[in-house]
Amino acid sequence: MTIADIRTTAEHKMQQSIEAFKNSLTRVRTGRANPALLDTVHVEYYGSMLPLSQVANLSLLDARTIGVAPWEKGMGAKIEKAIRESDLGLNPASQGDLIRVPMPPMTEERRKELTKVVKGEGEAAKVAIRNLRRDANEAVKKLVKDKTASEDDERRAQDDIQKLTDRMISEVDRLVAAKEQDIMAV
Repeated sequence: MTIADIRTTAEHKMQQSIEAFKNSLTRVRTGRANPALLDTVHVEYYGSMLPLSQVANLSLLDARTIGVAPWEKGMGAKIEKAIRESDLGLNPASQGDLIRVPMPPMTEERRKELTKVVKGEGEAAKVAIRNLRRDANEAVKKLVKDKTASEDDERRAQDDIQKLTDRMISEVDRLVAAKEQDIMAV
């Protein structure tokens, strides 16, 4: 493994950490409706628990309402119950074959709580990125120890890895700030 391989691997893994962070941010509720909020809801379907998206169509009816259209007639009550019992604090209402899930307005206290959750998720993502930096630096030191790279190469590689880390952490900070703004704006 060369220094370039180590850097490429570190960058790829850091990018994966950021993608995982973005994914976790979609689950944090803002005042606007987002079908991804219901990704964590599972419905009992013929004896097995399936994600809501596998038994119904999810769509946005308007900025504050998610529409859930079950694929089978008898699933409406089960889906409604699953959404109501989830820890999302949502209260679905049936309208024929369509289930409307209105987003309740958020209180100031709930906004502050969600901001803390977002900051915590961001900090966890930064820790993951820093751990990847440490792993990459250790791999470079091992190359120097095995005499396959010089100490100058090590210094350049560590500087390069640090710049990469700084760039990824600033991306996490940017995502946290954007999500906080989303939470406070609505």
